[in-house]
Amino acid sequence: MFDSGVGGLSIAKCIRQHLPQEQLVYVADSAYAPYGDKKVELITERVNLIAEQLIRLNAKALVIACNTATVNAIDQLRAQISLPVIGVEPAIKPAAQNSKSKKVAILVTSATAKNQRFLALVEKYSAGVEVFIQPCPGLVELIEQGKLNSRQCHALLEEYLFPLMAQGIDSLVLGCTHYPFLQEKIQLITGKDIKVIETASPVTRELKRQLEKHRLSAPSCQNGNIRFFSSAGHLKADQEQVISKLWQGPVSLESLAL
Repeated sequence: MFDSGVGGLSIAKCIRQHLPQEQLVYVADSAYAPYGDKKVELITERVNLIAEQLIRLNAKALVIACNTATVNAIDQLRAQISLPVIGVEPAIKPAAQNSKSKKVAILVTSATAKNQRFLALVEKYSAGVEVFIQPCPGLVELIEQGKLNSRQCHALLEEYLFPLMAQGIDSLVLGCTHYPFLQEKIQLITGKDIKVIETASPVTRELKRQLEKHRLSAPSCQNGNIRFFSSAGHLKADQEQVISKLWQGPVSLESLAL
């Protein structure tokens, strides 16, 4: 599985919990993080390069643990390779279906906010519901730097959340895999009356389904492990510290030339 940086760890943690028998490889493309402010062509190039490297490491399925990469590059990747490819899509459908106020919001990166695939998904599931799309520039960078508890991070959250709360939303979708690491802080600002929805569980269920469908599941008696790679070798020490904190355990980070 891979992400532009450490955000996809929110997906990896869920997969590790529910599929402990599987051998996992996680790639943080931190040399190019964040993807949210990059052009589609560059995002697509990075996705294809990382997929190629993971296939060389004998991957049997790929998880694009990044909303921005999913909406921009998953279709062309699926057309190129035969392995199951699981992406991340914001939980717009359940948010819209369960909203009592008929007002929901989605926190996304700038690249996702203007992506046609994403906008089509919003239109598909938003019948009768007002959907507010909120780009959140700056949040991913702070999470990548391990500055989750900084004043700057709190100020940005308030800047993005207060206008949505004023609109009367009752559901908030986290449309970037980095954002679940801020979920507690988000919930403190919004209060318990606004439901915060992330996507790690549905991604894990889909991965399990694909592995079973293609008869690729590891034996249940096996104990899986996880290897961590980063494309930003010069930041190894700093990244190990950030990833260990988010993973909630010691991490040995390997360099991957991409």
